[in-house]
Order: sequence, then C-alpha cells, then structure tokens
Amino acid sequence: MRIRNAAFCLVSAASLFFESVHAAPRELATKPPEEPKDTKYFHEPGGDDLLGHYDVRYFKGVVTYEERGDTLEHMIRAYLNTFRELGLETWIAHGTLLGWWWNGKMLPWDWDLDTQVSGTTLAYLGQHYNRTKHRYVPEGSKVAREYLLDVNPWIWERERGDGFNVIDARWIDTRNGLFIDITGLSETNPDISPGVWSCKNYHYYKTKDLYPLRESVFEGVPAKIPYAYDLMLAQEYQHKALVLTTYEGHRWDPDARAWVRDDAVRGSKPVTKKPGSGSGH
Repeated sequence: MRIRNAAFCLVSAASLFFESVHAAPRELATKPPEEPKDTKYFHEPGGDDLLGHYDVRYFKGVVTYEERGDTLEHMIRAYLNTFRELGLETWIAHGTLLGWWWNGKMLPWDWDLDTQVSGTTLAYLGQHYNRTKHRYVPEGSKVAREYLLDVNPWIWERERGDGFNVIDARWIDTRNGLFIDITGLSETNPDISPGVWSCKNYHYYKTKDLYPLRESVFEGVPAKIPYAYDLMLAQEYQHKALVLTTYEGHRWDPDARAWVRDDAVRGSKPVTKKPGSGSGH
C-alpha cells in the first residue's frame, strides 16, 4: 500500500510539474510588451515649429519675434567668438549658411541656428568642454548672458540609429532655452566612400566641398564657411532659394540689403522646410 501511495505521489508531482512547465509560456504571453527605452537626450517642450526649438530645461514660455531675433543674434556671436578663442574649428551650415549668402545675417524667420564641426572636434568637445557654461556681454551692455555647451552622450554613434539623437551638441541660452544645433561630420565609410562626410540626418558632403574652409563674417563677427557654399546651398534648397524675394512673411529689400517683415506677404507658402526642424531633434 505504501508503495502504491508513493507511486501515486510521484505520478501526481510529475503531472503538476508537466502542467506548470507548459503553462509558463501561456502566462508569459499574457504580459504586456515592455515599453521601448527613451534614448533621446535633448528634449523640447513640443514637437512643432513653435515649441520644438527650445531646450525644455530653460523654457519659460514662447518669446516674442523681437526677443527671438535678439537672442539668436547674440548667441551666434558668442558661439563663434568662443570657439575661435578656444581654437575649435566650426562653420555655419543649413539655413544659417543661407542667411549668410543673402546678407551675412541670420534669416529673421529662423527659430534656431545651425553649425557643424568635424568628428574629431566633436569628440574633443565631449572630452573637454561638455556641460561648460560661457559668459558673454553684448557690446554696449553691462548685462552678461550665459550659454551652456551641452554634448550629447550619443556622439559615439556616428550613424542615425533610432533617429532620436541626430543632434550632437547644443549651445543653449540659459535665459529662455533657444539654442544653436551643432552637428558633427564624419567619414563613416572611408573604405567604401573615401572623402565623403556625413551627419546623422542624411546630409552628405565631399571633402573638396568642405575644405579649405573660407574666412568670412556672420552677424558682425569672424566666421568660417564651407569652400563650395554655393553648390551646397543649391543642392539643399534648390536654386530658387537663392533668388526668391518673399518668404515666411518677409520680403527682401535690395536697398537695405535686408529681409524685412511684411504683413502683406505673411503666410505665403514656404519653398522648403528647414532641415531638422523639430528634430532633437
């Protein structure tokens, strides 16, 4: 009798073990899938053109048209002067370069500014200047402004990845959160495509089009621009961006050599979308 009871217990235990093993996959299958990890480093208060161009850490509200222009003007001056003083090579790019082409100034409808650096300079920034703050006093003013140079920890990834970290670094005005986007260019495939540089947002350049960099002036301070700037602008924005004289509520005044705000043309359809708008980028 004891033998029969023992055998029955063994059979029952084995049966329970068999059921528990085969039940586990069904139980696991009912669990909700894990949420994807948020890898995005830079965050903005929103994703549209209005809110997508502020760093959320310093955002206090949308600034006026006049304050935005003043902020960006002095921010690029501080950036270019600081990088030159530190011996760091950088040049203006994208819509900022287009503004330079017209009159050496930023486009007044732009929400941010764009600069580029080499992959080598980017790595150096990450090692030596990440999270550093820089003071700047505008000419004729006694009030200092402060900027944060913040380098994305994902700079080691030189391809697009999940698309959340295409901006490699930012120069941020700590008063209101407006910023300059800094992107690094690297030869990601030197064996297959030697002499071809790219950022993580699918912009490609040849060495001969970038270098030697030209010396120029932007917003009243020394600035570097790519060697084949005209070719780059035509490829990125098409030729009409170099001749169109009404855009985003502004018109070109040839006598003043400036873009002026014009209510009569405000709301006209844009020719192109600014690269990287709201991307973060």
